[in-house]
Amino acid sequence: MEMKLFKKLVAVALFGLGAASAVQAESLKVSIEIPRLNVAEYHNPYVAVWLEDESRKATQIAVWYDLEMRNNEGEKWLKDLRQWWRRGGRGLDVPVDGITSATYGPGEHALEVAIADSDLAKLAPGKYRLRIEAAREVGGRELIEIPLTWPLEKSSLPLSAKGKEELGSIQVALLP
Repeated sequence: MEMKLFKKLVAVALFGLGAASAVQAESLKVSIEIPRLNVAEYHNPYVAVWLEDESRKATQIAVWYDLEMRNNEGEKWLKDLRQWWRRGGRGLDVPVDGITSATYGPGEHALEVAIADSDLAKLAPGKYRLRIEAAREVGGRELIEIPLTWPLEKSSLPLSAKGKEELGSIQVALLP
């Protein structure tokens, strides 16, 4: 009898742990639209995504740039993402696993970051700004800010913003 009760308690405890980890297994999803521009010379934009607290401390989420240039020359143009560069970009030793990737062309692109497995898990509760910056060779530059409160609450989502030239629609959501 005692062994059956013990097994049931262990099963309930393990199920409870599974449920708790499932709650914490949320991912931040940021959808970024890069519009198709009708220009003579088009280059894919460099894009940086970061979360900034009220003291302007940055938590890096993603940086898209040209990884294929010879001699890592794509890194030289990262400073064109001016706000990102000032908010921690210059201190990064790129490429950074899980943060940097190749730049993308026109279309909608989604970033998914497992909160528990990233620096987002260390964020203190409070007010933040999600910042998305794009810069394009022979093109423009654009910065979008989305104010939010961390931790995110599903009732306040999705959050959205819209760029004017270099960026299109931006959506922020949580995934289970």
